[in-house]
Amino acid sequence: MIQLFLSKPNWEADDGDSDSPKLIISLLNRLESFLWSLIISGGRSEARLWLCNTISTINSLSPEQQRDIFVNLLRSKQQLQNHDLASQLLQMLFQKSPHKAGRVLAKKSYKLVKFFEGNLTRIMQWFSNFSDGSGLGHQKGAKALSQFAFVNRDICWEELEWKGKHGQSPAMVATKPHYFLDLDVQRTVKNFLDNVPEFWSSNEFAESVRDGEILFVDNKFFIDFFVDLMYKEDSRDVWEVINEFLMEESFSSLSQHLLIILEERDLCSFLKLLCKYINASMEPKDFGSSSSWLEIILSRHRDYDSIDQLLLLNAVINQRRQLLGFVHDDEYQEEQAKIKDIVSQICTTSLKVNNLALIVKECLKLDTIEAMKLMGLHSWVIYYGLSEECQTPASWESILMSNGIQFQKSDKYALLHYDGLSEESGSDLDARSSTRSRHRKKKKSKKKRKRNYDDDDDGSFDNELLDFDTSNGRQSLQSRAVSWLLSIDGFSAKWTSADLPDLLSSHCLSIWMKCLFDKWNNVA
Repeated sequence: MIQLFLSKPNWEADDGDSDSPKLIISLLNRLESFLWSLIISGGRSEARLWLCNTISTINSLSPEQQRDIFVNLLRSKQQLQNHDLASQLLQMLFQKSPHKAGRVLAKKSYKLVKFFEGNLTRIMQWFSNFSDGSGLGHQKGAKALSQFAFVNRDICWEELEWKGKHGQSPAMVATKPHYFLDLDVQRTVKNFLDNVPEFWSSNEFAESVRDGEILFVDNKFFIDFFVDLMYKEDSRDVWEVINEFLMEESFSSLSQHLLIILEERDLCSFLKLLCKYINASMEPKDFGSSSSWLEIILSRHRDYDSIDQLLLLNAVINQRRQLLGFVHDDEYQEEQAKIKDIVSQICTTSLKVNNLALIVKECLKLDTIEAMKLMGLHSWVIYYGLSEECQTPASWESILMSNGIQFQKSDKYALLHYDGLSEESGSDLDARSSTRSRHRKKKKSKKKRKRNYDDDDDGSFDNELLDFDTSNGRQSLQSRAVSWLLSIDGFSAKWTSADLPDLLSSHCLSIWMKCLFDKWNNVA
């Protein structure tokens, strides 16, 4: 049997068996060491990705704050030596807002001489788009070349090279623009590079690059070009564009694209910067959200020389299924046995405590991050125990009833309360609502499975585990056909047996954390 500690803590009760809470804390510390060894040996990089995903869900920053954090990181000493972060940010900028980068290019168009010098491919891609008379007009660099040649024909018309036996006059081409199709683009542009410097700083050429389309001719060249403008020239124009982009783009998108490429020391620097903008007086409101625990920690701790504790804490709170996947890897059979034994001891000892207050009192002796880590580890024990122990509807009924959770059980025949009463006598409206709920749940499950299959393509563990018993093969057909409605969420959603371990362990953690912080506040 698994004790979920959902009852209201009794702070006035005699401590009684004071050794059991201390033993639970000791066992949790042992569990931490084994789980950490698995992460270190097989999945530290994946654990970092999990943490970055959690960071990306923080939504308490203003646009100005997120701009300041990333700009400070871009201007840090490490980034002055390593331009990976800037390159990744510029890649985002080019893809999502090429016109912003185009504004910079329009001001510095004269620098693009180097882009075309000696590169016939780039010359043809940008300058050969002359109109064939269909009405679309000249495009890109071809438009700039023709306009500049007409306006400045007295100084550059002789630099135009034609494929035919004789050249074309300005008057003739003016009446028949498609004659530009006979222009030898390669030789003409080479002449302009050698003899017409005015073209490269002209309004005509600047306008041709203003929309940023030229960035896609050679993405790598322009990333290097902008990195040099950022760090070698400290170009005000470039930094203004970057500031603007960092304020407009969501923090979630920036984090997901940028944090994954950081070295660990840079990620620590990022967290230190992030700490400055998290409200130090904030209180936990919703431990059900993936980032609430992280914001609390960041608001109370300012110095991060290592992310080890955050990696572990995030794994046990937000990646329970994936962490269980590590545990069940055939490569770690010795660790599996030890972890299973520790979980069993914790569950057995918890039955002797039967009062959340006793465990919380032990956690109050620790600092915030240590206390929250122990709570997170304990919630993972709940997840592990439920995943292993509950394989049938009867076992789930026993767990739910012993922990005071009311439930309704649904299969294809009837909807039951935990006391066995059928809901078949309910209204037609209730029946229709139940049917719609099943349809919504089925669609949600399909989307969830698809998302997890996509994750597998990236080498991550299957999030779903669905109806698969991690220790004894597939669950029975009876268990797979049952879904549950629980009182903890007001019977508002249906949950499969595969969902329940994560749901209940998350609910337990939320209850425990609220209790812990309430007591901290009262003590303060």
